[in-house]
Amino acid sequence: MDQIPPADDLNALMSILPEELRRKLESESNGLIEVVIDLGRKPEARYFDKSRKSITDNLVTQKDIEYAVERVGNFSGDNRAGIERTLHRISCIRNRTGKIIGLTCRIGRAVSGTIDIIRDLVESGKSILFLGPPGVGKTTKLREITRVIADELGKRVIIIDTSNEIAGDGDVPHPAIGGARRMQVSHPDLQHAVMIEAVENHTPEVIVIDEIGTEQEAAAARTIAERGVQLIGTAHGNALENLLKNPTLVDLIGGIQTVTLGDDEARRRGTQKTVLERATQPTFEICVEIIDRQTLAIHKAVAESVDQLLRGWKIHPEIRRRDESTGSFAVLRPETKVISNVNAPSSEPAEQGAEWAEQPYDKETYLKIYPYAVSKGLLERVVKTLNLPAEVVKTLDEADAILALRSYARAGAKIYSLAEAKQIPVYVVKSNNMPQIQKALREALHLDTEIFSLGDGGADIVDETEIALEEARQAITMVMNRLEPMELAPRKAYIRRLQHQLVERFNLTSRSVGDEPMRRLRILPPPNTQSNVQYM
Repeated sequence: MDQIPPADDLNALMSILPEELRRKLESESNGLIEVVIDLGRKPEARYFDKSRKSITDNLVTQKDIEYAVERVGNFSGDNRAGIERTLHRISCIRNRTGKIIGLTCRIGRAVSGTIDIIRDLVESGKSILFLGPPGVGKTTKLREITRVIADELGKRVIIIDTSNEIAGDGDVPHPAIGGARRMQVSHPDLQHAVMIEAVENHTPEVIVIDEIGTEQEAAAARTIAERGVQLIGTAHGNALENLLKNPTLVDLIGGIQTVTLGDDEARRRGTQKTVLERATQPTFEICVEIIDRQTLAIHKAVAESVDQLLRGWKIHPEIRRRDESTGSFAVLRPETKVISNVNAPSSEPAEQGAEWAEQPYDKETYLKIYPYAVSKGLLERVVKTLNLPAEVVKTLDEADAILALRSYARAGAKIYSLAEAKQIPVYVVKSNNMPQIQKALREALHLDTEIFSLGDGGADIVDETEIALEEARQAITMVMNRLEPMELAPRKAYIRRLQHQLVERFNLTSRSVGDEPMRRLRILPPPNTQSNVQYM
């Protein structure tokens, strides 16, 4: 079992609690993560192992809450307070009139050794964004990163400490941040302004920010990065893909723009004419997803990962895990990317014979196909046109699957014995034409969605797709502004699928309603804003 790091001055937190609670907790403080006090309920203790228990059987009174409130600092605009010279955080819940009726007292810890697992990234000088659910140690890692950069790497570091959570409450910062300087923020709405002030007035080499959550803060972070300052920060979201669906924070990883390609470029890339692309370089070059306190998923090149997500590819970040008992860490899985030359945003055509991959591919996302009496050129055209996760190979030894023409693959044909020896499947097509090959590839790649061709007659399809996606974009804006559902014009199944994907990018939901040929999309506002109207 992992060792629980000791609390930083736990007695200071205990001192604000009513005597009965303090007495009960003194014998049960090992692994304590927070104490919850809500009016009219039993007080509760929560622990690292996710267990929770009632501290006493007595219900919390208003007098108990007032006792604690009197002993902490003033609550700021985000309803947080602290205990001076400690890392503990006290957050309050208020009723409609502003009266405090609940407290969450979170234990602060200064833990050393937690960033050994990513020290190479910290020393790289690149900007790093941390993602993860509450309670997995994002702020604890920020605190130690700050100390290491300031004291061991000797750089000028400034913390933008909106809730005094990184460097503790009071005017004198906690020793856990080492020689770094701390700028406090009078109100959460001013965090972006203090970020810019830090760069303009105090010449930092590194700025540390906890909880980037607004569009203004995202814009300020970009401004800072463009001035050559290294950023270390956290944002709301569990994974990189979450940020793509968050219109407020998507700029942190490069933003999304809709691009209409020319006919030649669309054919070269093997995509439809209207595509989603990354708008600019990401503010943060590295993204670290905190899976749990000892396990991290690392995207070392955020730009490439975002590009792959926008193309619909699965991404496989590097997985590292730290051994709490020894402090050492291991790479459980190296980073794997799919990098296809035919999809590269360069204006230069892909070189003939260029490699399709820089690293090994996961078989779930990439299939190497050997054509047996099937037109190699036609097969390559289908793979390229539909942007499929597949490659046509020249030899059977390289293949993960065989695509054979039926007339050459009858029962007892030699190709079956060869496939059995290599333990790879054989897919059969009746004739050398695009629809047959598309059908076989859909089966081989386990695609449960309709695929289509932009070959002969594809211009009309492209035009209809472009119009449908523009309609969806306008509807998304209206749904987000009006917070009311909207229905789009009836479309074919493959176009509805593209509309669904576009809606998901903006963190909204949609559903197909009606019967063919009038089946269409209904875009819904965020769940907490929807009315009680029932849709049939």
